[in-house]
Amino acid sequence: MEIKISFPSSLVWGAALAGLLLLAYLLWPVLSPFFIALLLAYWMNPLVLRAQGKKRGRTYAVVVLFTLFILLGILFFLLLVPVMWKQLASFIHNLPDYVAWLQGKLFPLAQSLFGFKPDDLPSSEIRKLLRQHWQEAGSVASSLFTGITSSTFSLMGWLANLLLVPVILFYLLRDWDGLLQKWCLLLPRSREAQVVGLLAEADEVLGGFLRGQLLVMLSLGVIYSVGLSLVGLEPALFLGMLAGLASIVPYLGVIVGISLSTVIAYIQFQEFLPVVYVLLVFGVGQVLESSFLTPMLVGNRIGLHPVGVIFAVLAGGHLAGLVGMLLALPVAAVVMVLLRHGLAWYRASHFYHGNH
Repeated sequence: MEIKISFPSSLVWGAALAGLLLLAYLLWPVLSPFFIALLLAYWMNPLVLRAQGKKRGRTYAVVVLFTLFILLGILFFLLLVPVMWKQLASFIHNLPDYVAWLQGKLFPLAQSLFGFKPDDLPSSEIRKLLRQHWQEAGSVASSLFTGITSSTFSLMGWLANLLLVPVILFYLLRDWDGLLQKWCLLLPRSREAQVVGLLAEADEVLGGFLRGQLLVMLSLGVIYSVGLSLVGLEPALFLGMLAGLASIVPYLGVIVGISLSTVIAYIQFQEFLPVVYVLLVFGVGQVLESSFLTPMLVGNRIGLHPVGVIFAVLAGGHLAGLVGMLLALPVAAVVMVLLRHGLAWYRASHFYHGNH
């Protein structure tokens, strides 16, 4: 007597997905350059389509874009990176002065306003602890660099992964449409239209949000950097780009930028007027972002409330650190698409209408 055992299809698909995730986790050092290249290919594909047009071949468009990005990368490393590195070194060098200003100006004000005693604010210990942590960070970075350079195999592996990214990216961009068609052929025929529809909607939300938010961040970084340079702040480029990158979280860029820039402006000029100019720079940046940059470049593509954005970034950081924070909003964009379809299905169900 033959016994047949059948498993629900959902259980089979769930087990297959869990197996793929486990395999990806175990092979992450090998898969990381492929994953980075895949993200870059997804971001660059619309640019390739525009460069390709109707008459040019896709390989020609990919070569043109690669050449353009290489030239931009060379200009970035030759012109901006040395300036930002110099400003970052100056910021770290002057950090004890900023702490001394907090000790001499801000702490006495807090004491007079809130009734703290001098012993309640261990400013000297804070300054000592800060210096100690900077020294420890320097020693850790030094030992890390020594460990990397002492291990030829690790260094060669790191360089190989770095060099693999553009190679994989080139082939992914060149064969992007063919790869998508092959993946679609693997879908169950009865579910192909539904899955492709969901993926197309997620692609529209995710792609538009990622490209738009990146442009908003870069634009804010340029606006803040130019504005702070006009004020005369020494680390203007470093502070402006830091505030622009931090603006991926709502209001975090403004908070970080104003907090650091106002303190540095007062210490550098010993006057309150430059502080007012700094506040004006960030005020103009916020007006441009809310009235022009975000509506034009991003719009309401993700459909997520600012509180939800903050929660997504914090949750991603808690679960996977910096990588989780970077992937939090893309994942949230896809989840929002799935939730909208799930909500529509729920409202159309008999359970929602009370027809049991």
